[in-house]
Amino acid sequence: MLLRKIARPLLATWFVHDGLDALRHPAAHAVAARGPADQVTSRIGQAPLTENQLKTAVRVHGALTVAAAVSMATGRAPRRSALLLAALTVPVALADQPFTSGPVSRSVRTERFVRRLGALGAALLAGVDTEGRPGMSWRIENARDQHAAIKAAKETTAARAARVAKVSKAASSAKTKVVDAVTPD
Repeated sequence: MLLRKIARPLLATWFVHDGLDALRHPAAHAVAARGPADQVTSRIGQAPLTENQLKTAVRVHGALTVAAAVSMATGRAPRRSALLLAALTVPVALADQPFTSGPVSRSVRTERFVRRLGALGAALLAGVDTEGRPGMSWRIENARDQHAAIKAAKETTAARAARVAKVSKAASSAKTKVVDAVTPD
């Protein structure tokens, strides 16, 4: 459908822009990521990430975001790419959440958080779009139904064949009795 060919690249532009910004200016993204990264490392019992490690993580995240967005925009594995974009958006949205204090004002973090939630929702919708074709769960259920119908048809056919054989045997037996009764010895 033409709408998908237009909508996916339009959706991807936001992710490409965000990923490229993280690649070009990792320091600004590292500031937002510092708090959540420190929380994660302390929970798993590791030392906090150094500034260079955090910038590298931000760049890797940005590169993955750009790659997935370009893949979705060009139509190469668009559903998988969209779901990857959704997964990549979750930690950034959590880093931007406005419910705790941070280095950026609450209104700016709220705006970023809401924007990321919208992008997350759009990526999830793009990820479950089957383009009018049945999804995997429907195909599996349909195959099960067809298998059950074939099995029932075979059982019904076998039961009918058994009844026909029984009737045929009874008819043959009756014919023999009639022939024996009519034929003189």
